[in-house]
Amino acid sequence: MCSMMNVIGVIPARYGSTRLPGKPLANLGGKPVIQHTYERVCQALDTVIVATDDQRVIDAVEAFGGRAMMTRTDHRCGSERVAEVAAKFDVEIVVNVQGDEPFIDPLMIEEVVAPLLADSEAVMSTLSRAIVDEESLGSPGTVKVVTDQRGNALLFSRSVIPYPRHRELCQWREHVGLYAYRKAFLLEYVQWPPTPLERAEDLEQLRVLEHGFPIRVVETEHGRGAPCIDTPADLVRADEYLRKTLR
Repeated sequence: MCSMMNVIGVIPARYGSTRLPGKPLANLGGKPVIQHTYERVCQALDTVIVATDDQRVIDAVEAFGGRAMMTRTDHRCGSERVAEVAAKFDVEIVVNVQGDEPFIDPLMIEEVVAPLLADSEAVMSTLSRAIVDEESLGSPGTVKVVTDQRGNALLFSRSVIPYPRHRELCQWREHVGLYAYRKAFLLEYVQWPPTPLERAEDLEQLRVLEHGFPIRVVETEHGRGAPCIDTPADLVRADEYLRKTLR
């Protein structure tokens, strides 16, 4: 059985975010956003690398004592950036943690890795949590997931799934975008071209399902309410959240 010693965490941190340029280096409570994320991941994993395309991010990470690696600038998605770094390490499992998750709960990292530690046949896992408000349910920004009886994903969608024909039977869940992969599978998967459903929904994980591979979905109750950062307004909310948690 694989142990946590054979797990690496990679944080893709592209500098040129469309909605918030320089997002990894945005100030949050006196630290860059990427430092918050890095320090949280280090609470769960011994080896953590920031994968970036900009020397300014490298310099910032090294300034706080972290590890960072330069990657190509032509990657189509974060998974490709993660794979470029993972290929250089002799590990079995790779965890992809988004750099704009400064409040990621370390317990969530343990949860997403657990299926791959327990089952040598599992190639990829992710998290979900119950949707508890109507606004999230109706928002295309909240990705929904439905699973089979073994806990493997049947479908991810920005639409409401399942459709509430019998609302009392519906248990809606949102997808939490934290991933663990077998390294060998990750390196293979990023070579595949985008698939029709993936392109239609703009959801990269659908490429895996369209190729017939299972994604194990673990239910979590951790991290609810913790903001991620995509826009300047999100950064303001994150600062308010940080101030509340430090009281």
